[in-house]
Amino acid sequence: MNNLPKLFISIDNEKISIIIGRSDEPNSFEILEKLISPIDGIKENKILDLNKVTNLIKRNILLIEQKVNYTFKEIILILDNLETSFLNLSGFKRLNGTQISKENITYILNLLKSYVEEFEENKKIIHIFNSRYCLDKKKLDNLPIGLFGDFYSHELAFNLINKNDYKNLENIFKQCNLKIKKILLESFVKGSLVNETNQKIDTFFYTQIEKNNSKIFYVENNAIKFEQKFNFGTEIIVNDICKITFLENNLVKNIISENKNICKISDKELLEEKYFNSQKYRKIKKSLIAKIAEARIDELSDKFYFRNINLKKLLEQTDVIFLEINDQQHFTCFNHAYEKSFAFNKKYELKIVKKPEIEQIINKADNIAQFGWKKEAIPVTKSKKTFLTRIFQEIFH
Repeated sequence: MNNLPKLFISIDNEKISIIIGRSDEPNSFEILEKLISPIDGIKENKILDLNKVTNLIKRNILLIEQKVNYTFKEIILILDNLETSFLNLSGFKRLNGTQISKENITYILNLLKSYVEEFEENKKIIHIFNSRYCLDKKKLDNLPIGLFGDFYSHELAFNLINKNDYKNLENIFKQCNLKIKKILLESFVKGSLVNETNQKIDTFFYTQIEKNNSKIFYVENNAIKFEQKFNFGTEIIVNDICKITFLENNLVKNIISENKNICKISDKELLEEKYFNSQKYRKIKKSLIAKIAEARIDELSDKFYFRNINLKKLLEQTDVIFLEINDQQHFTCFNHAYEKSFAFNKKYELKIVKKPEIEQIINKADNIAQFGWKKEAIPVTKSKKTFLTRIFQEIFH
């Protein structure tokens, strides 16, 4: 077993985490060092200042390499703050009663990959997932190699990143004398963690709400097929309460941090005078704060899901939603409202989850980088859509 230290870098909306870890044996991973810095030079999912980002990463990598007395040549990169997109395509094979072979599936995979590379020439593929197999219109759980049938369809989910963003990342790490070994979308890693602890659930939505941003992603048959980000989070609820009650921001945050499940408090209970150090005391019912929060949370859940045109068809595929709210005090205060809104009056099975620790993310990322993922598809050759490919297309479809 190769137990040399490995370098991981995780970049999200607020920070850059540089982690060194080591696998001593299968399924055993140890964090040796970690260095976490506030993000600088990246904003609204774009690299705006290449020099700032490069200098920050270069400085921190040098510091962490000195701690372990080891010089790295490659990294595994986990991304959650650059724009990515998803493309879902299906390929077909007419069997006419014959047996489906590995070569048939390889052909479909490479052909679809060539389509993506041709029509999304400004993007780079970072993940390909086997998301659905159908033989004679019957959905299958596994690749049907060796089975007989008349018509086979195979759906792939492609995760793409803008080529310019990828080139910027390559350039940043090149200046640090590092090569990108693997890029993993953080949502993919989180989805894998969900499956690890909920093995009977392979199709679900995941909602992540932070202070100033949120995202949802959709996993089908253990393959991530969709992700969407939003530029608002729990702070929008705090702002609503401030506007309607004319209370200061810090005062509202103190109320939230010291009240549990405020949505179930008696309609007669008033805010205590202790919260009004910097403002004149006024009789304000706690139920008013609860109602303001409930209204906004209802609006958020509706905006994420039922008013989201991107999810119109996907909502029919599952009745499970995982909800992660990173501000624990905020969730403790308004948990009843979140549970009611995001279960859509019990139409969906809602599962509340805690934000995974960085150690969990890195451990799972290392496992995926070493052993792959059960739904990940790997093209055998780099296929280009040439004149000959077009002829093959007509023959096989």
